[in-house]
Amino acid sequence: MALRHLAAAAVSLAMAGAVCAAESRGPVTNLPLPRYVSMKAAKGNVRRGPSLTHKIDWVFKRRGMPLEITAEYGHWRRVQDREGAGGWVHYALLSGVRTVLIEEDMLTVHSRPDSRAPVTAAFELGVVARLGECETSWCEISAGGYSGWAPKKKLWGVAPDELRE
Repeated sequence: MALRHLAAAAVSLAMAGAVCAAESRGPVTNLPLPRYVSMKAAKGNVRRGPSLTHKIDWVFKRRGMPLEITAEYGHWRRVQDREGAGGWVHYALLSGVRTVLIEEDMLTVHSRPDSRAPVTAAFELGVVARLGECETSWCEISAGGYSGWAPKKKLWGVAPDELRE
């Protein structure tokens, strides 16, 4: 009898593990969750639920703003911004083009991923920059015609362990 309960518990644990693994991928796109995207539109309604019948809680008004997708349902994506504010947005308002928010005022960027390399520019706090290549602790970014390498920990919109070529 006790052996049967142990077997049932093992099956339950295995199923729970499978559910957790399945939850790390979007059920619609099969892409990783969470993941980062950006606002394609200059204006996008953020709703309480994944349909046009749900109330609009607010409107994102910044094209290119990085957002984190945390869930998918049909043509809808649950997103959140840097402050954790979010809701459901239609997928047509989002882009796979990656951007980041600068999290330090006058963040200096360098010609190479090295703090001793020549400084190529300085970006103000809150600037939205296009994300390029990322190494272990540095990412290449560009905005306003300037580009360079910045420490990954000073950017929002890129995962700490993310590598990009």
